[in-house]
Amino acid sequence: MFGLGAGELLLIFVIAILFLGPKKIPELAKGLGQAVREFQKARDEMMNEINKPHTPAEQGKKADVEVVAQKVESPEAKTDSSESTKES
Repeated sequence: MFGLGAGELLLIFVIAILFLGPKKIPELAKGLGQAVREFQKARDEMMNEINKPHTPAEQGKKADVEVVAQKVESPEAKTDSSESTKES
């Protein structure tokens, strides 16, 4: 854990008890736990928003784009067929 061994963590804990007192440490740990939980919740919400499937309105736009693409391709197909009829 952060390159600290058990001895270093124990020393940090003892110093924290001396400076903060035994009553203050659980309050700090509780606050830290809540902050971590809120951060994870916000991260999960953001990831869900990013990975959310498209809404029907967005899918309709995609279908419109496909129709337009087909219309763009259609005149070329007509031109090719009209040229082949002219050659005959």
